[in-house]
Amino acid sequence: MVSAVENMAANTSWSALGKATDLRNRILFTLGLLIVYRLGTFIPVPGIDGSALREFMASAGQGIGGMVSMFTGGALGRMGIFALGIMPYISASIIVQLLTSMVPSLEQLKKEGEQGRKKINQYTRYGTVALATLQAYGLAVSLEAGDIAADPGLYFRLSTIITLVGGTMFLMWLGEQITARGIGNGISLIIFVGIIAEVPAAIAQFFASGRSGAISPAVIVGVLVMVILTIMFVVFMERALRKIHIQYPRRQVGMKMYDGGSSHLPVKVNPAGVIPAIFASSLLLLPVTISTFSGNSTNPVMSWMLANFGPGQPLYLLFLVAMIVFFAYFYTFNVSFKPDDVAENLKNQNGFVPGIRPGKRTAEYLEYVVNRVLVLGSAYLAAVVLLPEILRGQFAIPFYFGGTSVLIVVSVTMDTIQQVQSHLLAHQYEGLLERSQLRGKGAGRGKGTRKKRSPVRR
Repeated sequence: MVSAVENMAANTSWSALGKATDLRNRILFTLGLLIVYRLGTFIPVPGIDGSALREFMASAGQGIGGMVSMFTGGALGRMGIFALGIMPYISASIIVQLLTSMVPSLEQLKKEGEQGRKKINQYTRYGTVALATLQAYGLAVSLEAGDIAADPGLYFRLSTIITLVGGTMFLMWLGEQITARGIGNGISLIIFVGIIAEVPAAIAQFFASGRSGAISPAVIVGVLVMVILTIMFVVFMERALRKIHIQYPRRQVGMKMYDGGSSHLPVKVNPAGVIPAIFASSLLLLPVTISTFSGNSTNPVMSWMLANFGPGQPLYLLFLVAMIVFFAYFYTFNVSFKPDDVAENLKNQNGFVPGIRPGKRTAEYLEYVVNRVLVLGSAYLAAVVLLPEILRGQFAIPFYFGGTSVLIVVSVTMDTIQQVQSHLLAHQYEGLLERSQLRGKGAGRGKGTRKKRSPVRR
């Protein structure tokens, strides 16, 4: 049976967007900051030899360098001020969350509410600066080794480090502003816009390869069908739920006895969303970014990484699947769905799972259910990311048609649309409340004006 809230959400009209002033301002604010981000990807780092960079990216574009450029919105290919992208922030978030689950003092800090969350966010920012500095220094040295720097030396390294670290911190600030004052998740939207902005050029290049005969028409049709089927599968799985029945007991208020109600606790098949894919990709890109730009180096470690951790290589695919499964479980039980907290909230609301005792037993049952749901959820994530990656490696398909990019685009789009609908629904509720208050005031004034006249004494 559909609830009143679900019915109202289904009947939400997008024409109400013009009346929702706050939502319109949030959308415009988000679009403005994303435009600023795109403009920044075209501002080059000082001291780069443009012709040498273009020649290098033309040769590295089909390797790991192409994937790095995809996650930075093309800024790495142009060596813009946002060349590191938002990946150092994501890597720092991974490290801090891992430490939070292992270090007792950080775990206690996490339980302190808003103040503890702010402190953890501060540690994440410090970690972002440290990681961005290391990556920027390695990138500057690699640019010099690859003869891409116009004037190599200490000044070039310092200017590159300051520019790239500043660009990453500015992107982190943009993402936080979008999340707080805009619509959607700021970090995910930055990655989303970076992918979408480069898709038209990738499609044009893909069809140009078909016209030149490098790719057969059958492969082109097969890739288009694969992308459409992947999008449909992602939409279906992202909306899939496992509903846990919740019962509420009878309660007595005064002299009246109210019957107990029933509801359900929705558990998504993929509670972590697109986060595991982003985390796994960022860990893969962290060491190999430097190796790509020092491809001419004779360092055996870097040569081994380029040979074994390139897209389509067995170690790359194995590590990608392992990280996706790990982060699907880790992020779900530490961020998106905590069985102990959910069981405690149900106990405080006098709700219980039929046949399960409230408290610890309920938490164990919820953990049992979510563990088994995540088997399907993590397998779905791994399949969506892995299968297109294998096909893409076999047929030289652009990175933008890979499973990771499709998963990010579809998931972020669905999440953003859901948030817009939530704001529209809240706006409808506010309108209903205002109208009911106005009717109440009008009725009150009407009663007040109809004063009963006292009998006239003669």
